Formats: sequence, C-alpha cells, structure tokens
Amino acid sequence: MSSQLDALRLHTTVVADTGDFEAMKALRPTDATTNPSLILKAVQQDAYRPLLERTARDHRGASTAELMDRLLVAFGQAILNIVPGRVSTEVDARLSFDTRATVERARSLIALYEAAGIARERVLIKIASTWEGIQAARALQAEGIRCNLTLLFSLPQAVACADAGVQLISPFVGRIYDWHKKVAGAGWDEAANAGPNDPGVLSVTRIYRYYKQFGIATEIMGASFRNVGQILALSGCDLLTISPELLNKLAATEGDAPAQLRAGDGAGHIARIASDEISFRGLLNEDAMATEKLSEGIRLFVADAVKLDALIEAQRG
Repeated sequence: MSSQLDALRLHTTVVADTGDFEAMKALRPTDATTNPSLILKAVQQDAYRPLLERTARDHRGASTAELMDRLLVAFGQAILNIVPGRVSTEVDARLSFDTRATVERARSLIALYEAAGIARERVLIKIASTWEGIQAARALQAEGIRCNLTLLFSLPQAVACADAGVQLISPFVGRIYDWHKKVAGAGWDEAANAGPNDPGVLSVTRIYRYYKQFGIATEIMGASFRNVGQILALSGCDLLTISPELLNKLAATEGDAPAQLRAGDGAGHIARIASDEISFRGLLNEDAMATEKLSEGIRLFVADAVKLDALIEAQRG
C-alpha cells in the first residue's frame, strides 16, 4: 500500500511550507512557500548562513530593505532549483496597510527574479489579506505579477481576493483551530472538533464550496496545519502547503487519503456576499477570530522581519 502522502498527491497539489532545501529534496513537493519566520529560522542554521553572508558581501552598498529582498530572492532561486513549480516570496509585513508600497516592493522582488533569469510565472508574491493588501494584489495581477494572499481567516477575505483576481489564496487552518480551542478553554472537546468538524477545516471547506459554486478561478491552498487529521480532511483542495514534520508523518504512514472536497459539493446552497470595501471591513470586524488572527499574524511576521533586519545589519558590520 502507498503512503498517505502519495495518496494525497492524487487529489491535491502538495506544497512544502519551509525554507529547508534538504527537506524539499527528500519530500518532492510541487511548489514551496516561505515567510519571514521560516527565512529567519533558516539563516540561523549553519547550512544556510552562507546565503546571508554572500548576499551582504555582494551588495555592500544596498539598504537593509534591498538586502532583505535579495536574500528572499536568493532563497527563492535555490528553491526553484529543487521544485518543478512555483515559490511564494513574501512582501515585508510592515507594508501590510500600504497599498502603494506593497506594489512597489512586489515589483522589486519580481525584477530581482527576472534579472536572475527566472520567469515571473514561477513566482507568487505573498501579501497579507488586508484590504490594502488585496488592492495591491489587484494592481499587481493586472501587470502579470501573480499573488498569493496569506493570513486569510474568513470568507469575506476570500471573496475580496477573488474579486481582485488574485492567483491564489492561503486560508489558514491551524491558527483558526488555535483560537477556538483557546476560547473554549476547559470546555474544548478535541474529538468532537477533529477532522471535518475542525473549525479551521470548516473555514477552508466553506471557501472552497463558495469558489466552486460561483466558478471562481482563484486557487485555494490550505495552510497552517497542526496535525495530519486536518490535512486529510482537506484532501481534494487545490493545494495544501505543509510543514516538513507533517509531510514526513504522511510519508511514513501507509494508507489512503480520499478526496473530501469535490467541486460539486454544496452547490447552490451558498449566498453570494459583497466584496466592496465597506462590506469587507464590516464583515471582517464582525468576525472576532479573523480580526484577531489577522492582526496577530501581521505582528508576528513584523517581529521576525525586524529580527532578520538585525541579522543583516550585523552581517554588514
């Protein structure tokens, strides 16, 4: 019998959520995603520190912001030498509420990739799913720069992304699960909230059904998993981005991973929701979980970007 990982590949494109090249070589994902936290973790390891050292040495006159972008692209280039598909590279989270600056930073990242001989079709620019980030993605998509909207926790965010014509969204699972478990406290019933009943799984399932019902072409990539059960419950999703730890568990376990999401499921039962700015802000504000996790996610990525800045500055001496 094949492994659960091989079985999952029959229904879903498997993506590695890591900056670890060796893990990618072993696990053979189609695509890979990175974020400031993963890059920060990687450059503190002996195996990847030379990338930081070389970037700082080769571009001594560059600003810290430019060096960060060059470092991200250096990781992206190395990843694209391993995976056959695409890499997601994130715009600095400190720009999450600045549409113009996000557009400019994304253009800079794509220019660096193209200067290295990498076609823009192999790069997804990751942007936080704030209103400002979504509008930046709208402008970038119109220029042929494909975007991955991340830190997405709700259907209104997903609908606004679809309206903007983004290439791909990354609805989070584990962080939604974390929020509901924390709020429930001692009353949390793990068994009753597992698999298809997991609140994070339910959120992605709702988005998937909405997109399929209305014929939305934007790809859905489930992200932020805490356990294998969450992954298996979303088999059939367009893509799933998974940590090496969970990919290894799937690879080490014999079994099936039947599709749980199918394009026709739930068709005709979901009402269309508005995607204008007032509706977006109002609906997001009504969702305490989505509001809190979006803000928290941006703060965490900003904190790691600041730490990465410090490592770059220290390397420059």
